Amino acid sequence: MVRTLDIARAQEVAATVVDPELPMLTLADLGVLRAVETADDGGLLVTITPTYSGCPATAAMRDDLVRRLRAEGYDDVRVRIALYPAWTTDWITERGRAALTAAGISAPGPARPAGPTPLTLRPVRRDIACPQCHDTDVEPTSEFGPTACTALYRCRACGEPFEHVKEI
Repeated sequence: MVRTLDIARAQEVAATVVDPELPMLTLADLGVLRAVETADDGGLLVTITPTYSGCPATAAMRDDLVRRLRAEGYDDVRVRIALYPAWTTDWITERGRAALTAAGISAPGPARPAGPTPLTLRPVRRDIACPQCHDTDVEPTSEFGPTACTALYRCRACGEPFEHVKEI
């Protein structure tokens, strides 16, 4: 006999799981948590879309979701990885953007439109404000931050270094 699951409660629980690389964000606020539903066989099926197909945090996200949902009484939990549509920084919620800024990380602007990305030998120009003093006079120090999703910048006004979540 297939037991009826409380999907609304499962969604609430899944929405509390934090991102392993940006722990100030939940997977829901990051836009990675895509769906929580009943599988055909009555189990719980959670769908996530990682920030990119090779994201090393995907396994940790999956394990954290399974562990948290099992702790809440959902015995049969499966996580499906959906790579289409591809994740975009436009999926980060306003609450998520505010949490990034509060943690000293510059939130991304609008993602680039779909289509080919022009090749340039110069650093990508982004509209960025310092999360500390909000000045826009910033300079890139590295296109590669502590995670593949971030770049490093320095504010020329206050001198503070900070991370910026790259627009994808």
